[in-house]
Amino acid sequence: MKMDHSLKEEAKRLQKELTEHSRRYHVLDEPIITDSEYDRLLKRLVEIESQYPELSVADSPTKRVGAPPLDAFESAPHSIPMLSLDNAFEDDDVHWFHERNIKNLDVNKILYTAEPKLDGVAVELTYENGILTRATTRGDGIKGEVITENVRTIGSIPLRLNTEQNPVPALLEVRGEIIIMQKDFEGLNKRRLGKGEAEFANPRNAAAGSLRQLDSRVTATRPLTIFVYGVGMVKGMAFETQAQMLAVLKTFGFPVNKHIQTGISIKEVLSFYKKLAEIRPDLEYEIDGMVIKVDRLDMQQALGEKIKSPRWAIAYKFPAVQETTTILDIIVQVGRTGTLTPVALLEPTKVGGVIVSRATLHNADEIKRKDIRVGDRALIVRAGDVIPKVVKIIKSQRKGNELVFEMPDRCPVCNSQVRRVADEAAIKCINISCQAQLTQRIKHFVSKKGFDMEGLGKKIVDQLVNEGLVTSFADLFTLDKDCLEKLDRQAEKSVANLVKAIEESKKISFSRFLFALGIDHTGENAARLLALEFDTLENLMAADKEIIENIHGMGEKTAGSVIRFFGNRENKNIIHQILEAGVRIENDLFARETESNHAFSGKTLVLTGTLETLKRTEVKKRLEALGAKVTSSVSAKTNFLVAGRDAGSKLKKAVNLGVTVLDENDLIEMIHD
Repeated sequence: MKMDHSLKEEAKRLQKELTEHSRRYHVLDEPIITDSEYDRLLKRLVEIESQYPELSVADSPTKRVGAPPLDAFESAPHSIPMLSLDNAFEDDDVHWFHERNIKNLDVNKILYTAEPKLDGVAVELTYENGILTRATTRGDGIKGEVITENVRTIGSIPLRLNTEQNPVPALLEVRGEIIIMQKDFEGLNKRRLGKGEAEFANPRNAAAGSLRQLDSRVTATRPLTIFVYGVGMVKGMAFETQAQMLAVLKTFGFPVNKHIQTGISIKEVLSFYKKLAEIRPDLEYEIDGMVIKVDRLDMQQALGEKIKSPRWAIAYKFPAVQETTTILDIIVQVGRTGTLTPVALLEPTKVGGVIVSRATLHNADEIKRKDIRVGDRALIVRAGDVIPKVVKIIKSQRKGNELVFEMPDRCPVCNSQVRRVADEAAIKCINISCQAQLTQRIKHFVSKKGFDMEGLGKKIVDQLVNEGLVTSFADLFTLDKDCLEKLDRQAEKSVANLVKAIEESKKISFSRFLFALGIDHTGENAARLLALEFDTLENLMAADKEIIENIHGMGEKTAGSVIRFFGNRENKNIIHQILEAGVRIENDLFARETESNHAFSGKTLVLTGTLETLKRTEVKKRLEALGAKVTSSVSAKTNFLVAGRDAGSKLKKAVNLGVTVLDENDLIEMIHD
């Protein structure tokens, strides 16, 4: 059926009008039409686009109503990791943060941006040439779940950037917090009760649950909104300060929190914290503190990041909800690395809406400093509003029969001697065969982020260790059908699947191998940094502490742990046995076999500039394995130019010839596609 030209024009007009009305409502707070009028216009646009689907452009307001259900969420990497923040709980912590910045930057003055710390769900929104193309959750900070269809239903998120005041950047990754306002949360729970459905515990849980709906039409019914606070990767635009960045994001159509203070001194930061604490009960949304960021972006870059958090930002948390209860007993737990952790067993009490019956006591020094005894009345808090801990003992309520606690000199699990770690408060079991350590280490080793031995769950690991079938990591690779059939409730098919999973796990990337070993202070991100720096296990084992410390994002503790781990003869023997069992460790970037149908197959590439994390010789080797030709000069026959830092004349020539230009992250992503 031939389309009526007037319908095409009507669709364009409605798309433009509805986009502007949405911006006025969610961003400017200046609506000029009623909700019912907006709904009527949207209904008409849905009718037109349903009749002529070709009129439904990527940024049409009809995308707000949701799409058909997904089978599952995909995951996608963040171009720049979405790191968590270190916490401050008192003014002295903030002063220390400021003084460290002054010292590291060698300056006399630093200005900050301070903003409410929203209690919601962190997301990243990717805009290519002004159009929203992808949305992801924070996930583990390295990669997150793709929730694009769900995010498109949120009215406060622009589907197309408003570019009246600023040009369209080629790429803009915007970061923000998706929340539900208090009044909307109350209305949502009221409606759920009316339908006989369970209430959400709090606005954050409601927001998280809404974003993880496989059917985005359900998400569209939830009252989600967003405040943006930063950016990830940006191409075609630059910012000098956090304040400038926020101002530009607002012109693009993003909601920016009106309480954010920019360009303020550390003294003004602390004054603002007090003000924010005062107005907290009257805000329309939940906050749990204040985020403090160095305002100048060049200073942020100079300060850099640690493995899990930036050095240029900190979260100053509000005092959590506190309650008093009785310490009924103190027990000691043994962790994966052998650390003995005292835990207080409490008379159950509700703290911040959650029943608490345990609280960490951290270590022996903490118990001694606070003079914590069994039978004491204690003030407890959910630290960071999450982890229960004992704040102080109410000594005035002591009756005289309280018991002083002493840390054991032997492991409560294996009865082996324990020792204090040098320069640390930790006390550890020194028996590497301790069942508590072994069980937890094996569970970590086979986990999804480690060797990913599917089907080898906690109960099976417990059985394997208890039966003596697994006494080290290496024993896992000797498990066969006969061994596994001895376990309780293992059907023939389950055993066959386990044997297959163990065999398939023998091919593993270097970073996952390092993570699986469970080296102290070496999580997923640290393992990835080590894998990218050293390429092979042999190179890493030959490295010294200073080299590891100097890797961007690493620290002294991690470097020391890595050196101690690989310097241990027993650990080396276990690794040798693992490799003897057929485990094959592959370089993270170059783990895939040659593919004739890869995007780089038959293409000509030129590398220029300095690559930050990759080695040029290895990149060239991998590209050639994918069927590409790597040359040294740019010409009309060049398909891709990979531009690192300080790319010069080759980059200019490539742009003039219309050659596709990739940065280092683009290259990594395309290699893995």
